[in-house]
Amino acid sequence: MNARTDLGPVDPTAASATTGSVPSPLPSGASVGSLPAQAGPATAPVPAGPQAPPRRRGLRRVAAVAMVAGPGLVAANAGNDAAGIATYASAGSQYAYGTLFFMVLVTIALVMVQEMAVRLGAHTGKGLGALIREQFSLRLTALAVGCLLLANTGLVVSEFAGIGAAFELLGVPKWAVVPPAAVLLWALVLFGSYRWAERIFLVMSLAFFSYPVAMVLGHPHWGEVGRNLAVPHLQPSSDFVLLAVALIGTTVSPYMQFYAAAGVVDRGAKPEDYKLIRADAVLGAVFACLISLTIVIATASAIGGTGPLQSAAEAARALEPVAGPGAELLFAFGLLGASALAGAVVPLSASYAIGEAAGVERSVSRRFRDAPLFLGVFTAQIALGAIVALTPVDVIQLLIGTQVLQGLISPVVLVYLLVLTNRRSLLGAAANGPRYRIAATAVVVGVALMSTVLLVQTVLGWFGLA
Repeated sequence: MNARTDLGPVDPTAASATTGSVPSPLPSGASVGSLPAQAGPATAPVPAGPQAPPRRRGLRRVAAVAMVAGPGLVAANAGNDAAGIATYASAGSQYAYGTLFFMVLVTIALVMVQEMAVRLGAHTGKGLGALIREQFSLRLTALAVGCLLLANTGLVVSEFAGIGAAFELLGVPKWAVVPPAAVLLWALVLFGSYRWAERIFLVMSLAFFSYPVAMVLGHPHWGEVGRNLAVPHLQPSSDFVLLAVALIGTTVSPYMQFYAAAGVVDRGAKPEDYKLIRADAVLGAVFACLISLTIVIATASAIGGTGPLQSAAEAARALEPVAGPGAELLFAFGLLGASALAGAVVPLSASYAIGEAAGVERSVSRRFRDAPLFLGVFTAQIALGAIVALTPVDVIQLLIGTQVLQGLISPVVLVYLLVLTNRRSLLGAAANGPRYRIAATAVVVGVALMSTVLLVQTVLGWFGLA
């Protein structure tokens, strides 16, 4: 069965580009105004209509970006989930401002990666999983999908653990909220109302806008902040490398690329929409990383230098300059929205990837009988994540550990993405240019090196050599 791409109504101009141009009634290079007058009664020239003032045109551009905003914005901001917040807060509590320059590099990497993912979706009408299946061997396709499933399984567990932690801050035990939350997320997607839920979760996660305010009210050492943003500051210690890989994993997560590309296709975007899609991806990535930076700085100002983060309550202390005694309530509200958003996005990305790799129906608008594999994988991940999250685990260690796993797997997925966007046989003129290819290769190599260093340190640690 062919994959459903939801390309929407056919654009006559786009059709002419692929099926042959339609002969024009005008001479080549001529316009209506340049033709000689025909016999008949003369007609007065029609005055040109009033042009929109620059300000109105600017508002229209903003409105156009807002209309297309979706997969890029959602995918990037889903990275600021429970595990992401725990990782950023731990960076601030453990190393104060010491990871800020590294976060600048990670931001650049995220912008480039998300842009490549949505470019593939817009210009090919296919998701990343489908393109990997078509362009690579069966074994390499299985490797890509297997890596994504491994990474996503841990992430789904962490999202439900985040939902449980949010309610525990309010005095509600996790066993009373995790199962209903799992059923609610499953039902929202299965019965086709996920688009509304997506926006509700985004609104709830806006509580983390308080982090920029907390950053300012926390009176950080701005000189130190500026220096650490501009000057490289890396430490050779195993703890720093571990946290650095976790920062890569939570910011440039493999599922983001699958979800962003599939989301563009599922919304019926076309190549002519690419400029707006790119704006969505770039602005979403920059916005998400700016929030991440403020989380690091706000936490560093509140509890910087106290060591690794121990609990969600400690992470909430960074919001005390804004909310005072209500810091935990505000943190719980934002944590709930972020975890619920990612709790739906993460399993959907794996479902898209597997559906694309298998060449079967995949869309949130389909019913279970129409897309059993797509929705079956989604259901299985939701159930497994909720069950494991109910076990007595150290939430903070679980959240950071899942991001380390993401960081180790990210280079594998990024190689596929880089190879696909380099192929002119696939993208034509939209393929990576020479400079972009060099920059993207540097990103992939850099992430791979960090992951390799962590693996080597871990193995040496097993033998007491590190």
